[in-house]
Amino acid sequence: MTAPCEPLVRVQAEDFDPAAESRRLTEGRRDVGAVVSFTGLCRDENGRLDALELEHYPGMAEAEIARIAAEAAERWPLTGLTVIHRFGRIAPGENIVLVVAASSHRRAAFESADFLMDFLKSRAPFWKKEHISEKNSGDWVEARAGDLEDMKRWQR
Repeated sequence: MTAPCEPLVRVQAEDFDPAAESRRLTEGRRDVGAVVSFTGLCRDENGRLDALELEHYPGMAEAEIARIAAEAAERWPLTGLTVIHRFGRIAPGENIVLVVAASSHRRAAFESADFLMDFLKSRAPFWKKEHISEKNSGDWVEARAGDLEDMKRWQR
C-alpha cells in the first residue's frame, strides 16, 4: 500500500481558481484517473442576502481542516487533495469553499470529497453571519440538522 497523499489546506480571504487548483493535482501525472471537485458559492437567499461573513480562529481552523483532510487521505487511496475555505465578507455569487480530490479511481475521489464537505458544513470551526438586505445587522447561522445527520454516515 502506498503512503497517503499530503493534503493542501488553505484558509484565506482571497478568492481561488477552481480550474487552476484541479490542474495542480493532475498536471504531468499519469496515475490520476478521476478528479472530483466541489465549489461552494454564496447564494443570495432569494435576494434577501447582501453578504455572508465568515469568521474563524486562525490556526485552529487550519489545524482542524488539516486533521480531517489527513483522515480522508488515509481512508481513501488519493493521489492529491486540496481544501480551500475563505473567510471574511463574501457576496452572493462568490466562492466560499473548494474541495478537489484526485485518485486513480472515481469512487475514492467522490467519497473523499463528500466526506470532507460533510465535515466542513457541520463541524469546521467557522462562524457564519448573514447580512440581510433589509436589516442593518446580521444574524449568526447555526449548522443545519441535516448537515449534522450527514456526518453520521462517516463514523467508523
